[in-house]
Amino acid sequence: MNKRKILVTSALPYANGSIHLGHLVEYIQTDIWVRFQKMRGHTVYYVCADDTHGTPVMLRAEKEGITPEALITRVHSEHFRDFTGFHIHFDNYYTTHSAETRFYSEDIYTKLKNAGLIAVRGIEQLYDPVREMFLPDRFVKGECPKCAAKDQYGDSCEVCGAAYTPTDLKHPYSSVSGAIPIKKSSEHFFFSLSDERCVNFLRRWTREADHLQPEAANKMREWLGDTENNKLSDWDISRDAPYFGFEIPHAPGKYFYVWLDAPIGYMGSFKNLCDQNNIHFDEFWKKGSTTELYHFIGKDILYFHALFWPAMLENTGYRTPTKIFAHGFLTVNGEKMSKSRGTFITAESYLKQGLNPEWLRYYYAAKLNGSMEDIDLNLDDFIARVNSDLIGKYINIASRCAGFITKRFDGKLIDDEGYQLMQKLIDERFSSWKSAIIEKAYEDRDFSTAVRAIMKYADEANEMIHDLAPWEIAKDPKRNSELQQVCSLGIQLFYLLSCYLKPILPETIKRIENFLNCEPLCWPALSGEQQLSNLLLPAGHRINTYQHLMTRIDIKNIHALIEANKQSLTPVTETHSPARHAEKQQHIQAPIAETILIDDFNKIDLRVAMIIHAEQVAGADKLLKLTLDIGTEQRIVFAGIKSAYDPDQIKGRLTIMVANLAPRKMKFGLSEGMVLAAGDGEGLYLFSPDSGAQPGMRVK
Repeated sequence: MNKRKILVTSALPYANGSIHLGHLVEYIQTDIWVRFQKMRGHTVYYVCADDTHGTPVMLRAEKEGITPEALITRVHSEHFRDFTGFHIHFDNYYTTHSAETRFYSEDIYTKLKNAGLIAVRGIEQLYDPVREMFLPDRFVKGECPKCAAKDQYGDSCEVCGAAYTPTDLKHPYSSVSGAIPIKKSSEHFFFSLSDERCVNFLRRWTREADHLQPEAANKMREWLGDTENNKLSDWDISRDAPYFGFEIPHAPGKYFYVWLDAPIGYMGSFKNLCDQNNIHFDEFWKKGSTTELYHFIGKDILYFHALFWPAMLENTGYRTPTKIFAHGFLTVNGEKMSKSRGTFITAESYLKQGLNPEWLRYYYAAKLNGSMEDIDLNLDDFIARVNSDLIGKYINIASRCAGFITKRFDGKLIDDEGYQLMQKLIDERFSSWKSAIIEKAYEDRDFSTAVRAIMKYADEANEMIHDLAPWEIAKDPKRNSELQQVCSLGIQLFYLLSCYLKPILPETIKRIENFLNCEPLCWPALSGEQQLSNLLLPAGHRINTYQHLMTRIDIKNIHALIEANKQSLTPVTETHSPARHAEKQQHIQAPIAETILIDDFNKIDLRVAMIIHAEQVAGADKLLKLTLDIGTEQRIVFAGIKSAYDPDQIKGRLTIMVANLAPRKMKFGLSEGMVLAAGDGEGLYLFSPDSGAQPGMRVK
């Protein structure tokens, strides 16, 4: 296998709030992928940092009576504590308020300026005459210019969803001082993203080399357009004093906007790691690099990472990302996280309640499929799945077999002829256990597929042990050899399952490695015609006494967690970009429709359908033509999901359709039903049934 050199980053958490379970979706996803790559023997560096600059940090520090530097130092410690608590292992966790990030910010800015890609022009902004400062969008409130809702932020309305500028607000006021702001002009610095060099590069980059997921590439095409009439707007990269950040060279009183130096923080953190460990920085960052660079981000900051960031790098002599992996948001019990309901759960509170962080790592892995779809933390399902899969299936294999091995056979597994018979049995019964399937799923970040495959084999292992019934064999002293063989079989299968689960359950696997008395588990890759039996512990291997490895989730723990996180809702006046806070990373909710009766609902025949074919529709801007299998027949449906899904991406996927909708004659053909999707202006998301559903099943 060719050894790869890989640099991986996660988005930088902002130094103005706590880490919560919504954040952890990304960091757990990234950590699992990095651990998997390291297990395969590749050279991988995983870096991150606190995002430390901006007005919110400055104002919060002022409110607490400390310096911004003292605030970001304290928050950095809290963030690192929480990440460590969930076994997220960074090779370097740094800060953007560093000499390294300042250097690369100034370097990139200067190169863009020398290339003629920095413009200076005056703009009119709202100014707080009491605090003597220009007000960022989120620090202005007033009436929405569209629906007249009161107390709305300066960039968008949380009632009607309208987007606008702060100067559009009616009756604006400063959320910093309460003063009525005035309009005032100031010179700002702009990155000329509308320049043909940037536009042409981005149109090419977002389409080529699989840099983006299909749904992300579709979104980029919407933003970029295909004609000169759809050029990007220039990007304002400066802010006026007072501001906590890096001052722009040769521009007193002007500071780099936080979103300029935030992604550059990836470079700063890696440079800090390089200086500590004698790693060659340019090998990973200079244009023409043959190493790999991956960014894991939330879909809310795709715009910054897929447009601004690669355009900056391309025009300053640095390499662009190999791929950008965007994920969806987290809901809890099907709803956005809520402080009043106790579902806005911080990482710290989860750990303080004594909950095992690997329960959450496993549950997220079982939900993540490598797409931009949102995932839901259903707390009842969380309890059931962890207790069933991890305790009832996986750990159960070891607990059933280990005691007999240590008590009857001094911890020694079967050897000689019995070992060979066991090998043969494993190869016969588990010939379908394809390491390559699980490996590909991990590589594609489709952890849910990997988990399903692993648990399938856990089921088969438990079924075999149940059929062989070592507890019955143990009753007959004449069958000792058979008992040793059966229990050795169970331990060997447990060992193989542990190899595959190690990226998800790193701390549990450390205890298992001690129990199995083996070297740290590596990825169990098979090559050529090798059998699964080639990967087993050696004949006659001696294990240690079994110790309890994991407890079940008690529903009382979950109730206590919810209670610990319930808060009364209070106005929030000091915020950052909505992309930084989970409360703002949720969907604006449409009002609930009028009440219907159960008889009305029963008139709708919803069926599970498999998408067996999907294709573009010539001349249609929004439609894909889907061929759906609903068990007894196939249907053609035209669905308005072109902007969100690539046809090849959804082939073979299960979804939900309205089967008894009257056929509709369309310009492009007859549509024989409707598929269900959710949408909120940010995108469309097809409904998918849980595993086990089959085409034709009725949704009740």
